Amino acid sequence: MNGDVRPRRRLRVGALATALTAALTLLCCTGGAGAFLLTELGGDDADQLTLASQDCTEDSTVTVTGEMPRFSGYGEVQLRNAARIIKVGQEMKVPPRGWVIAIATAMQESRLRNLANSTVASSRTIPNEGVGADHDSVGLFQQRAGWGSVTQRMTPEYAARKFYEKLVQVPGWQDLPLTLAAQKVQISAFPDAYAKHEELAARIVNRLAGGAARITLVGGRQACDAAAAGAIAASGWTAPIPGGVGSGFRTADRPAHNGVDIAAPKGTLIRVAATGRVLVSRCDPDRRGRLDCNVDGRPGKGGCGWFVDVLHAGKIVTRYCHMVTRPKVRAGQLVEAGDVIGEVGSSGNSSGPHLHYEVHTDGDRSSRSAIDPVSFMRDRGAPLRSAG
Repeated sequence: MNGDVRPRRRLRVGALATALTAALTLLCCTGGAGAFLLTELGGDDADQLTLASQDCTEDSTVTVTGEMPRFSGYGEVQLRNAARIIKVGQEMKVPPRGWVIAIATAMQESRLRNLANSTVASSRTIPNEGVGADHDSVGLFQQRAGWGSVTQRMTPEYAARKFYEKLVQVPGWQDLPLTLAAQKVQISAFPDAYAKHEELAARIVNRLAGGAARITLVGGRQACDAAAAGAIAASGWTAPIPGGVGSGFRTADRPAHNGVDIAAPKGTLIRVAATGRVLVSRCDPDRRGRLDCNVDGRPGKGGCGWFVDVLHAGKIVTRYCHMVTRPKVRAGQLVEAGDVIGEVGSSGNSSGPHLHYEVHTDGDRSSRSAIDPVSFMRDRGAPLRSAG
């Protein structure tokens, strides 16, 4: 018995490379999980993974002067370019989701450097931050001749404006996975490459623009920390289900509880918290090795019941346990933030209907990498509410 079903869309390759997996039994809610060795779906680093005390303000104005924050691999000059990209987006009234997409795109194209080109002689005479050699592409977004003159394309504000102008013309761009939205603008030979920068791009937006990656459009208006019921924050994240957190992460009475339990009626739709690739979708054996996930479990039974693990940008892994029936996705399938992946149940080590939700770092599915989902999701604008 397994958790596979027919895929709903074709798996992309490139950055969504095949994960190398080991068949290790999970003991979710009562213990650790087997570690998977993963190729890089996401991210240059995991610096500043959470941003405690970072406020979310709906009208924060970014500044391109003064001291800039630092991220591993990105210095002051690069962060100042990111600030310029955000500032142009603000001036054009592009929602914060667009800022995240634009910064992730520039991270892939130029590592946020204003590049000249070794084959475009005039570009070498313009102040630059490095020299590339991709056709006649120049600037932060590596725009070619059709985007404007060399001088224009090597002006960060002009380049950002041209990117946004094309982005907002893409139908439904705010609801598309970042890599697809960016590709609609860039028409890159490596369309999957943008995805791996989403996590860090969102953190950069948060640092530079007052937590703006936590903003969600609700009813046509911007709201902080409101990503739920399928609404997606600028960070690309949404809460997996509505409902309050009951049993918390590694509490005094449950120190091996590597996630949180969110109470909800049986059959409540479970949505994947961010775009990614399904690593595991199956029935988790109980303590006695039984694969009987189609019946309600009980405390002490062991196992996650029907469960799904998903790998996201930045090497983040999320886990969804105790589903009522076989998950609606299969291993290897690409899923988009807000997609329904299953329904709340009580299979496995469970005393009643709820979603057990975990977050892991470094592409590691074991208990060693588990972090508190409450603080993680809050920093992404998709908070898990406290019970009561």
